[in-house]
Amino acid sequence: MRLSHLVCFAALLLGGLTVVQAQDISRTSLSVYNAGAALVHEQRSLSLEAGINHVVLRDIAATIDPTSVNFRSLSGPAGTVALEQSYIPDQRNPETLLARYLSEPVAITTNDGASFSGELLRIGKDRAVLRTDANELAFVRLYDIRTIQFPSPPDDHLAEAALQILVDSASAGQHEVELSYLAGGISWTADYNLRLAADETSLDLRGYVTLQNRSGRDYSDANLRLVAGEINRIEQEEEFAETRMMAMSAAADESSGIEPGDFSEYKLYQMPRPVSLRDSETKQIEFMVRSDIAAQITYIFDSSPPFRGYYSPIAYLEGYDSAGGIVLTRLSFDTGGEGLGLDLPAGRARVYQADADGLALLIGESQVEHTPRGEAVSLGIGTAFDLSGERIQTDFSFISRLVAQEKFEIRLRNHKADKSVEIVVPERLYRWRDWQIIESSHPFAKADNASIEFVITVEPGEEAVLSYTVQYSFPEED
Repeated sequence: MRLSHLVCFAALLLGGLTVVQAQDISRTSLSVYNAGAALVHEQRSLSLEAGINHVVLRDIAATIDPTSVNFRSLSGPAGTVALEQSYIPDQRNPETLLARYLSEPVAITTNDGASFSGELLRIGKDRAVLRTDANELAFVRLYDIRTIQFPSPPDDHLAEAALQILVDSASAGQHEVELSYLAGGISWTADYNLRLAADETSLDLRGYVTLQNRSGRDYSDANLRLVAGEINRIEQEEEFAETRMMAMSAAADESSGIEPGDFSEYKLYQMPRPVSLRDSETKQIEFMVRSDIAAQITYIFDSSPPFRGYYSPIAYLEGYDSAGGIVLTRLSFDTGGEGLGLDLPAGRARVYQADADGLALLIGESQVEHTPRGEAVSLGIGTAFDLSGERIQTDFSFISRLVAQEKFEIRLRNHKADKSVEIVVPERLYRWRDWQIIESSHPFAKADNASIEFVITVEPGEEAVLSYTVQYSFPEED
């Protein structure tokens, strides 16, 4: 017959529990999310007695979310019940150690060799307060403490971080148990190295998984799964509390490569071999190699003022100031079947190109968002040294009380010696929603309800001049 919780608590108070501290971790799985958290799955071996067992599980992540712990027996799930569980954080720091000796005599030595002995009155605000004699108090910064002498040895059983679980077992013997919990401080991102061909029409890509472990423990020969996508998060006040996410389990992929699979609304990447990850380690694993991907370099001269919405007419002469006169460089390629042929998890892309000696030099770096297969990737990689431009308002006048015309001239210069370029020129018509282009030196396309776009070819060593006139019709004032 199962013991009631009341009997269980009585046994705990009387000390009549079997304390189980030794256990072997036989298997570890890590499911790591972009958000900076991981779901840890472990199988451990426990020797349980029939009845109530006080199980102490060590080698636990310091960044554990204690509310996410799941414990179950694989050997006898019907006859083994976790009645209660608690997490005891690492007690081996000055503040938590001293807090266990309030109102007792302690001796403290600081980093500069000063010594303080007396009754410990208080711990708070990063300081220990000691009564060194009847009329004297000493305030010692915890950060400065080198050694502490206690009146009795600290209890090692409580020193190291641990999960303590009260387990009621129907039978004695060896049990295989499964433990899972969420831990913060473990994250992954993708890093991409792109090598752009000399003619700038193709590129080679290598993708790497970059893992960071700041969870406070090591993981040996773990089955590693990476989940790509943005998981909804519930922010908590605790320092290390992280995301609450669904538990998941997937069979190991025995293939030699890392192939993505669909999991709910996310992408799941299974590492083909076990991975060991030490605490504070950053590790990279290659997971994607593709060659000869069609690519395109685009130049953009964007000096038009930003569009902030049509809230009220902007009918004065100056309008908004133009932006700078630099020409931006963007690299584009397709993730579809004729391009990359893969999904791209979010990460950082570094673009290289070989110089005259064949040495690959960094020409730009940009952020890649989560990009499903079939979508285009556009990376801003810097400014074009040999290209420049300027934008000038040449006229603003009212042709009637509520109708105004504004004229612009945009000059684009190509200082390359032997290469013509196409420069995209976006223009935002921000003064009012009722506008029309009544004159233009070059064709344009309407990008949306507030902007147009020109594509201007500039020959080597030459200047191209774009001019256009926009007419605004303003509403009557209320």
